[in-house]
Amino acid sequence: MTEHIAQWFAGISQGSRLFDYLITFIVSCLPILECRGGMIVAGLRSVPAWQAFIICYIGNILPIPFILLFIKSIFAFMKKHNILKGFIEKLEGKTAKNEEKVLRYKQWGLLAFVAIPLPGTGGWTGSLFAALLNIDFKKAFPIIALGILIAEIIMFVLVYVIGGAFAQYFLGSEATSAAVESTAAFIAQALPLAG
Repeated sequence: MTEHIAQWFAGISQGSRLFDYLITFIVSCLPILECRGGMIVAGLRSVPAWQAFIICYIGNILPIPFILLFIKSIFAFMKKHNILKGFIEKLEGKTAKNEEKVLRYKQWGLLAFVAIPLPGTGGWTGSLFAALLNIDFKKAFPIIALGILIAEIIMFVLVYVIGGAFAQYFLGSEATSAAVESTAAFIAQALPLAG
């Protein structure tokens, strides 16, 4: 699912570099996609590597403080007004059920959960768990920020380093950009980035 969404975003308004930056940023802000989807979109839209890295990181980190600080209040409001009440209670119950396991590993568990770019993991979900488990903002935010950085480095290596090396070896320097795009498309299809 993530790869289809990322490819849809990558296909919008080809040609504008500013739009390429904006769409990469927006995708990086979204749940499920985050920096993983942002890096794929950046590769597909030929955003230069260092710019893609910075844009994806800022886009992915931006929603985290809001989730950590306000999600419990938002959930309380939604339950009070019967908006997705069953889903929220199920999520809170699941979190409470696994609280002991998560708190046993504390920061290392949260870091690993956010850092490994697999379906259902990432900054959004890590922030949600941290908030529901009452992990202090001052402890949770740096750990989640580091986890996002690690996840982004992994995706950066897959899209830009491996993709760039592949292009240089097989296609020559003139086709590097096209090969990075091809590699990004391949990674989007090969990696199960969304649950």
